[in-house]
Amino acid sequence: MFRMKISDARTFKSVLTAISAIVDEATFNIGPDGIKLRAMDPSRVAMVDFEMRKTSFDEYEAADESKVCINLSELLKLLKRAGKDDIVEISLDKESGRFMVTMRGRYTRTFNMPTLEVGEEEVPEPRITFNVRVTLTTSDFQDVLKDAALVSDNVRIEANEEDLVMVAKGDIAGAKIEIKKGSDALISMEAKEPSKATFSLSYLSEIVNAASDTSDIVTLEFSTDMPIRLDFRQRYDGKLSYLLAPRIEVE
Repeated sequence: MFRMKISDARTFKSVLTAISAIVDEATFNIGPDGIKLRAMDPSRVAMVDFEMRKTSFDEYEAADESKVCINLSELLKLLKRAGKDDIVEISLDKESGRFMVTMRGRYTRTFNMPTLEVGEEEVPEPRITFNVRVTLTTSDFQDVLKDAALVSDNVRIEANEEDLVMVAKGDIAGAKIEIKKGSDALISMEAKEPSKATFSLSYLSEIVNAASDTSDIVTLEFSTDMPIRLDFRQRYDGKLSYLLAPRIEVE
């Protein structure tokens, strides 16, 4: 038995859109306390870690633990039809194995879609120690990535006790963006030791752009030549974070 009701359809659509930046077929763990997902993209470069606790919904019922795999693109097509004042109900019909999506507003619409076969792979929680932790607005981080993308496909993120620096180098031009500790653009910054790592701008930009509708604040955590963790502060009771593998630069 699984059934949920949410009046904030826009936030729910936004977070599913953010997840779809990494995976299209998503296996959700549904339990009495809420829904969770941890998945890697097909190239195994990026990971998304999501949780939406039962308190985020207007109504929520899940009798036991179960896994449901769905095509996010197909589900989002349906949810985009929800108006801003519609109540969205989602349930699982175990007999038919289909997802039921009902939208209640000026009138009622009910859609159904098939669930997919659940894969065997379990993605473990990464155990990584980060030396740098930086918090800034999502919009500022978006702007910095847009600047870097003007000249390169990659960006090197550096930090020490005083500065956060983004460096992009292309065949023709280059860019360096510096944010000083204490500036209005930085909410907070801690650096245990100077660190730097390079990341693909296509991955980084897609993640940040997709998650920007769900969050105004993002926290970056990284160490030298290690993955970066992006934790987007959510308006609901839960989490949305990503892990992105670095590109190893050859000097």
